[in-house]
Amino acid sequence: MKDRLEEVRFYNLSMELWDEMWTDTETLMLDFRGKEIARQLVRSVGSISANIEEGYGRGFGKEYPQFLRISRGSARESKGWYRKSSHLLEPEIINARILKLDDIISMETKAIQTLETKTKH
Repeated sequence: MKDRLEEVRFYNLSMELWDEMWTDTETLMLDFRGKEIARQLVRSVGSISANIEEGYGRGFGKEYPQFLRISRGSARESKGWYRKSSHLLEPEIINARILKLDDIISMETKAIQTLETKTKH
């Protein structure tokens, strides 16, 4: 049976970002300063999809928008960690990750607004 979550665009983007983060953190781990950034990226990038999954699994009541907010916060945190990795990662990589994170943030914001409008009616 197909999981309907796999049809959610921002979830798919968060999973793509997770895969990309693996390569990025391999580079970061080569420098002692990059190791902490790598650890933080694993946590923050992982939190994006994890909170989407947990919120989706709880259904579409009041909890789902709250989990999307947490996920959105993790996406914003991840943008900061990518910016802080500028001494170790190529600018093209950082820019591509930040663009993807901006897309996730935008889509989650719209989803939160839509869900909250539906629950008010």
